[in-house]
This record gives sequence, C-alpha cells and structure tokens, in this order.
Amino acid sequence: MDCLFCKIISGEIPSHKIYEDEFVYAFLDIYPCSEGHTIILPKEHIPRYTNMEETDSASLFKAVNKVAKVVERTLNVPGLNIGINNGEVAGQSVPHVHVHIIPRRENDNGGSMHTIVETHPNTDNIGELAEVIRKAF
Repeated sequence: MDCLFCKIISGEIPSHKIYEDEFVYAFLDIYPCSEGHTIILPKEHIPRYTNMEETDSASLFKAVNKVAKVVERTLNVPGLNIGINNGEVAGQSVPHVHVHIIPRRENDNGGSMHTIVETHPNTDNIGELAEVIRKAF
C-alpha cells in the first residue's frame, strides 16, 4: 500500500507513537503546529471521515477524547484545537482519516482552526516528548 499513514502503523516508517489500541494509532506530528501536536488515526485504511461507519467514528473519537485529555494534562496547556481535514480541498494532505490534536498556549500567536500556521516549533526533542506523553497513559 502507498498510504503514508498505513506505512507508519505497520512500522515501515518510524513514528513517535504515544498511544495505540485495537482500533487506533496515535503519534506526534513531525511537522507540528505546536509542541505536542498529535495525530490519531484508525488502523483501518479509510480515506475520508465521511467514509467511516458510525461505530468506527465512535471508536475513533473515544480514543481522541482519551488522548486529548492526556496531552492537555501532561503538557499542562490551557487549551487544544481538535480537528479533521476531510478531503483535499479542506486541507487533507494524506488520504487516510486522521484527527489533529494541537496543544495551545497563552500568547502562542495561533488562533482558531481557521488560522494557517506559518512557523513550527523545534522538533529536536520530539522523541523525549513522545515518551513523556506515552508514559501518561
């Protein structure tokens, strides 16, 4: 399969995994909008959120809820953006359903989900960050 996220799930491409269960895989984004930016996706290859069965969506968002709480608590941030880009025109760059959890901090110069981030944080400590979050589960 040519899907980037399927290759990450299978281990063909390395990732900084922070959570996994029977249905989902979650890892830190290597091009984050903020420190701790996490991607959560179903292990099954589903191109778009609107292709998902309701039961699969419920399983995905059960994990999103769990991971978001841990990321927020572990990183001690006052807020998060949680969102999906559904379809290429909506900004979906990988055709495999995925949810973004983007930690937000006071005065981080970000905004709502409508804001385009032009600068990204340093990723030198991404492995350590993944370990800290992973241990919190």
